[in-house]
Amino acid sequence: MLYAAIKFVHVMAVILWVGGMLFAHCFLRPAAAQLEPPVRLRLMASVLGPFLNAVLAAIVLILLTGAAMIGQEASQAAQTGGAFFMPPSWTLMAAGGIVMTAIYGYIRFVLYTRLAAAVAASAWPAGGQAMAGIRRWVGVNLLLGIAIVAVIFMG
Repeated sequence: MLYAAIKFVHVMAVILWVGGMLFAHCFLRPAAAQLEPPVRLRLMASVLGPFLNAVLAAIVLILLTGAAMIGQEASQAAQTGGAFFMPPSWTLMAAGGIVMTAIYGYIRFVLYTRLAAAVAASAWPAGGQAMAGIRRWVGVNLLLGIAIVAVIFMG
């Protein structure tokens, strides 16, 4: 029962992160592109700030619950006298998650900081450059996230 609850939290945090990127990249961004740069950049900065904070919480949950599930499986193997070998799909998921976390860090702590500063200073060209970088790296992270989910579900 505990394992199922931990897995539920893990999956819900992944849904928040990957689903949020999908929404922002495929729906919010194209709709916002219709707006004038000052309005568009203010909107995106206002939306991305809380979203990136929620993703940070999701990442913490993903890492903690992932480690807990791996630890629980390893402990169970040890208790039965067996050896624990992490499945290749789990290794790929963990490695991919670490890469995604590094990309998130760049988006949140470098690019979003630039965007927020540009919006505060009404420096629209600089804000547009920051937003272009965010769009690019969110696209990369979205593709990685979808690929990881596909590998897990398809074996």
